Amino acid sequence: MTDAPTPVDQLSYEDARDELSRVVAALEHGGLGLDESLALWERGEALATRCTAHLEGARARIEEALNEADD
Repeated sequence: MTDAPTPVDQLSYEDARDELSRVVAALEHGGLGLDESLALWERGEALATRCTAHLEGARARIEEALNEADD
């Protein structure tokens, strides 16, 4: 029995990025059935969205800090 993957919304940026890299490698390697490929693709899309959200949050924090420093 394998453990269920961590929900994407609970992953740190680094964990989401690393898992996304593994998903991409598995899809590029091929040899998967259609259902497994689609499930991996969907997980990859969710991971990419999570990474983007983390980066946007970091950008907003930096901009806020810079604006505070200018005041």
